[in-house]
Amino acid sequence: MNTLINTKIPEFKVQAFHQSEFRTVTQEDLKGKWSVFFFYPADFTFVCPTELGDMADRYDDFKKMGVEIYSVSTDTHFVHKAWHDTSETIKKIRYPMLADPTGVLTRSFGVHIEEQGISYRGTFVVDPEGRIKISEIHDNGIGRSADELLRKVQAAQFVATHPGEVCPAKWKPGAQTLKPGINLVGKI
Repeated sequence: MNTLINTKIPEFKVQAFHQSEFRTVTQEDLKGKWSVFFFYPADFTFVCPTELGDMADRYDDFKKMGVEIYSVSTDTHFVHKAWHDTSETIKKIRYPMLADPTGVLTRSFGVHIEEQGISYRGTFVVDPEGRIKISEIHDNGIGRSADELLRKVQAAQFVATHPGEVCPAKWKPGAQTLKPGINLVGKI
């Protein structure tokens, strides 16, 4: 299995439901900013709305950090709109909901389940140069936390702007980082 870490995101062009409108989203929309691709199995399901609602609740925190969230499922943009119009949880969403009915994105990111035509729960953080910095895939029964993702994005942004420093477990902004080197070996 190959890793996606530090690889460039693929070229893509998909439809999205965003701010009560349909629009086209491409890899060009990501240039120069941090992005999160948040793959989930399907609209009108069970764990998915809890995750998307959690992301909606923390959306302003991500935006303050210059991060755009893109939720992605293999549903169409029409289904995203219908879900938005019928679910109080999904009505809270202000980030683009990408439609991937052909599976171009789910296959490119390695989360497509061929025999079901849906995706695993995949989370990918992309830096402003279009390189994947965080890749995490869950089985579909395991929900994710927006708080933990926010912390990981903060760490990725810190490392990107502080060469030679790394963030230890549970690191949060303002906490001590590490500077790897021979003098640190065996001291932690």
